[in-house]
Amino acid sequence: MSIVTLDGEIIHYEVLGRGRPLFFLHGWVGSWRYWIPTMQAASITYRAYAIDMWGFGDTAKRAERYTLEQQVKLLDSFMEALGIAKIAIVGHGLGAVVGLNFVVKNPQLVDRALLTGFPLGNSAVSARLRSAPLPELVDWLLGKTPGTDAARAEANKTDPQAVRVSLDDMDALNLLDQTMRMTTPCLFVHGQNDPAVEAPPVELLNTLPDNTHEVIFDATGHFPMLDDANKFNRLLADFLSLPSGVSPRDLQLKEEWKRRVR
Repeated sequence: MSIVTLDGEIIHYEVLGRGRPLFFLHGWVGSWRYWIPTMQAASITYRAYAIDMWGFGDTAKRAERYTLEQQVKLLDSFMEALGIAKIAIVGHGLGAVVGLNFVVKNPQLVDRALLTGFPLGNSAVSARLRSAPLPELVDWLLGKTPGTDAARAEANKTDPQAVRVSLDDMDALNLLDQTMRMTTPCLFVHGQNDPAVEAPPVELLNTLPDNTHEVIFDATGHFPMLDDANKFNRLLADFLSLPSGVSPRDLQLKEEWKRRVR
């Protein structure tokens, strides 16, 4: 167990491998732990960090830290504390929203980002995510997919207020506008059967900037990195192998990663 102290509060993280730094940011259910299989795959060529954000896992629970602004500041302070100059980001759900906000605010600090379950429009987020009790959210989002035990085991460490505050903050943001303003190469991944975040329509995808790309996993839900780990890890490896600054639309050269057309 690794920790760093920021503003007198404990931040828990885990790290694997050597190489350029790669940050994994968890979603509204679970913690750093469900990233382990993806971290192990990425750690062959990257130094993979998975961080428990404020209110989750073994990081401090302080309500005033739960805003999106504070979660973004956490990444900035974490990088400064560990002497990290530039990163790649893999974010999921809440972690995808935090990751995109960090990229927009600090484009010079992020080489590329893969964002899974990111709501490309505010209406894409299910109201149930806000209203359901935490145990119900866990069952709803995780289902019975093999490999979800790690996310289930850590879910009870979540402060439900951290979930609610993040969703309230999202209401004040125009997530699509933020996406359109992003200059960093970004790959969006959605599970077609995600009950929490609706996959965007093709008409919307066609309006995204040239430095972005969208891949939809047809047979997965909210956790594509668990539902289809091998495919997710191959996609991540292909994305990370692109030269710095190159648009992920080059992934269209592979039939498997072409955007699905309805």
